[in-house]
Amino acid sequence: MWPGEEVARVFTIGELSRRTGLPVKTIRFYSDKGLLPPTDRTRAGYRLYDAQALAKLELVRTLRELGIGLAEISALLEHTTSIPELAAAHVKVLDEQIRVLRLRRSVLRAVLKRKSEPDEVKLMNKLASMSDEERKRLVDEFWDEVTEGLDVDTEFYDRMRQAKPELPDDPTPEQLEAWIEFAELVQDADFRRSIRAMGEQQAALRGRHGGTTDALSKAQSEHWREWSERAQAALDSDVSPDSAQGRALADEIVAASLEEGQSDTPKLRRSLADRIAQGSDRRAERYWQLLAIINGWPPIPTRVPAALWIVDALRASAR
Repeated sequence: MWPGEEVARVFTIGELSRRTGLPVKTIRFYSDKGLLPPTDRTRAGYRLYDAQALAKLELVRTLRELGIGLAEISALLEHTTSIPELAAAHVKVLDEQIRVLRLRRSVLRAVLKRKSEPDEVKLMNKLASMSDEERKRLVDEFWDEVTEGLDVDTEFYDRMRQAKPELPDDPTPEQLEAWIEFAELVQDADFRRSIRAMGEQQAALRGRHGGTTDALSKAQSEHWREWSERAQAALDSDVSPDSAQGRALADEIVAASLEEGQSDTPKLRRSLADRIAQGSDRRAERYWQLLAIINGWPPIPTRVPAALWIVDALRASAR
């Protein structure tokens, strides 16, 4: 029996309206839809409802206030679903609606901050509304394109592609702006060509070394952080790349990068400089800086100026 049942008591639609506060028109609509079939009728044909119908009407009103549709309420009343099942389904829907509303709020905040034009607002809203899966697929498609058909270091590239943008449900304007910039970056044809060129260079070197990593790549893996910090310190102190300090660092990099039987020549130094320059695309660094903002990682400082200082030091030492 329904809560609040009053045995042997029947009500007209007008009485149900007074008891529940619902308009007569609404109750009649629910009744016509089969949600609230009359218990009986008067001789004049007026509908009568018992206490169970009253309790059922209260339930229908509550579910409607929660945004649940008539078809779902009908299924519940016909016992083809349960209240917990119905609640679980609607929690999921509401969570998604809340996520979308939060994103829209973040878009509007970003629009205010950037003073965006209409076309940019449209693009921002489209990118912000992408699902987690769509964002991850965008990254996978990027790495698929820039490595397709290349014999590259799969372990290295697997690490690259595993880092995915994880935009929070309620992103800050900075996170949203970073995601929009990131999405535009990975779809930029020139950036894709640049990253693929790096892969092609690595594949060519691996081909010449029997599928293994060459000496410069190994040396960079082991010493690049130290070399970069020394170059940045020189930059901060306004030390020129063609100084004795620059020459000393260049000599150290060359010594660590020589293959067995290879000689140190000006041509080799220029070649090493060209390779480091190609790998110092500011946009590649920006890719990781944007991911850090989106995912809430510690900020990634820029190291491109230090890398270019090293490039200039190598070229100066080749004269």
